[in-house]
Amino acid sequence: MPPDQDVQVVVDDVHVRYCAPSSDLAVRPGSRVRRVAHRLVGREPTVVVRALAGVSLVARSGEIIGVLGLNGSGKSTLLRVIAGLEPPSRGHVLAADTPVLLGVNAALVPDLTGQQNVRLGCLAMGMTPDEADAAYPGIVELAGLGAAVHRPMRTYSAGMGARLKFAIAVADRPSILLIDEALTTGDAAFTDRSEQAMAQMRAEAGCQFLVTQAAKTVEDMCTRAIWLHQGRLVWDGPAPQVAQAYRKWAWSLSQGEPDRAQTLLDDAFATGSDTTVHLIAGLRTDTVARHAR
Repeated sequence: MPPDQDVQVVVDDVHVRYCAPSSDLAVRPGSRVRRVAHRLVGREPTVVVRALAGVSLVARSGEIIGVLGLNGSGKSTLLRVIAGLEPPSRGHVLAADTPVLLGVNAALVPDLTGQQNVRLGCLAMGMTPDEADAAYPGIVELAGLGAAVHRPMRTYSAGMGARLKFAIAVADRPSILLIDEALTTGDAAFTDRSEQAMAQMRAEAGCQFLVTQAAKTVEDMCTRAIWLHQGRLVWDGPAPQVAQAYRKWAWSLSQGEPDRAQTLLDDAFATGSDTTVHLIAGLRTDTVARHAR
C-alpha cells in the first residue's frame, strides 16, 4: 500500500476463529476413552468456526463501502474487528481515528425518554453539554420520532430505536462510521434523510461501512462493495458490479439452483483480486491500532 494520507482503515490479512459447541457426530472425540472423559468433565464437543479467513482491504476518505453476504458470512464480525470490539486471531487492523459502530457508542437506556437518551448519547460520544444541546434539534429531526421523543425508549419499536441510534451516531460526524443493517428499518422518508446525512459525511471526507443483505441498497448508496462468503472476501470492487453479481447469485440460491449459484460464485472469486497490504513502520504516528497482533 503506497503512502496515502487519505487512508482511513487498513485491514491486513485478518482471521477470526472461535470454538463453538456442536452436536454433529462427525466432530465428536474419536476414541471411546475420550468420549467418556468429555462426558465426565461436562465438556461438549466443539467445532472451529472460521468467521473471517484472511480478509484484507484499504478504505479511504469519501468512500461508502457496502458489505454484502448471507447470514454467517462474517459481515458483522468484520465491523466488530474494525471497531476494536473483537480481537482477530491473526492479522492487523489500523484506523486513522476511532471507528464508531452504530448502536454501540450511543449508550441508550430503555427507561429514559428519547429526549434524555439523545443528551446521554451525545455526552457518551464526548460532546460538551452545549454541543449536545446544539445537536439535539437535528438528531430529533433525522430520527423522525415526533412526539414519541418524550416517551421512554422501552415503548419504541425496533425501527424507532434504530433510527434514534443512527441519528445520534452521525451527529458527532465521526470520520469512520460502521453501520450494521440499521438503514433497513425505516420508511422512505427516513431513508432519504439518512442518505443525505451519509452524503454530507462523505463530503466532509468521512468513511462509512454499511452492512446489509440488500444489494439494491448497496448499488444505490455505496461507492464500493465487498462481498463476503463463509469468512472469505469474494470480490472488492465498484458497488454496481459487485451488487449485481451478488444479486444474481443470491437469486439462484433462492430458486434452488445450487449448480448455477456455485458457477456464479466461482466467477466472482475469479473476477476479484486479493488486496495486498504493506505496512510501513513509522509512516504514520497518529494511526490507531485496533487489537493488532
